[in-house]
Amino acid sequence: MAIDMRPDGAITAADRIRAHVALTKPRIVELLLATALPTAFLAAGGLPPLGATVGVLVGGTLAAGSANTFNCVYDRDIDAIMRRTFHRPAAMGIVSVRSGLWQGAILAVLSALLLYVTSNLLAALLALAAIALYAVGYTMLLKRRTPQNIVWGGAAGCMPVLIAWAAITGSISWTPVVLFLVVFFWTPPHYWPLAMRFRDDYAAAGVPMLPVVRTDAQVSASILWYAWAMVAASLALIPVAPMGWVYGIGAAALGAAFLSEAYLLRRRVLAGESSANATAMRLFHGSITYLALLFLLVAIDPFVP
Repeated sequence: MAIDMRPDGAITAADRIRAHVALTKPRIVELLLATALPTAFLAAGGLPPLGATVGVLVGGTLAAGSANTFNCVYDRDIDAIMRRTFHRPAAMGIVSVRSGLWQGAILAVLSALLLYVTSNLLAALLALAAIALYAVGYTMLLKRRTPQNIVWGGAAGCMPVLIAWAAITGSISWTPVVLFLVVFFWTPPHYWPLAMRFRDDYAAAGVPMLPVVRTDAQVSASILWYAWAMVAASLALIPVAPMGWVYGIGAAALGAAFLSEAYLLRRRVLAGESSANATAMRLFHGSITYLALLFLLVAIDPFVP
């Protein structure tokens, strides 16, 4: 984040605003909304009610922003050590701990209130649960203690599908549970390739991400296991929802492409090729495309005869 300093070294008001926005990690919020909105379409069997849709989008944005803000404030010490995160506002001291905590709390309350007003109490409670899972479960309890941090902590990132379904239907059924599992199993093969690339950063910060405490061969094997589970969950949605032929063909093709990249990473790691890191980053970026396209198919399916 660029900071425009005045001659006296002070931070401008515009920089402070940008810093508070940056605390919410907007790019991550966008990815979460990319799973929530299609789920709302599927829950409604077409176009969902406008009020509930606005609640899901805005309320979901506020909830994710709250969780990410708490994460940035708590992790400011290790973020300052890592090359990938040293520029975050809390790590740089641009946003104080007090201001960050107030921001996280206000966003959490606004999220719950908006979801309650536009949809129902269940959606509001699920949003608060998602914030607690990420801010407390992942950030405070798991991240610095276990290499399985991203597995169980990643459950918070699966919550938008439950929130969206609850906002539209007022209940939870097997369909959003399967969607939850898709995102749950997607998270490790999405994040571990990135952690392989920044292994030294995590090691320096004392964060036991799997690539820090396991060999690349072990990590690539774990990526494959979770990738297979993710594809299986995506295909299980076909009979559970049920989904039509567009989703079925698309999910199978996307799954095959994802597995192909995961196996390529595995082969290059076992061969000791220097290109393994580049392949890991390609899998990381490709995993984002996979999830976005899969949920696009989820949104399209209700409109296909």
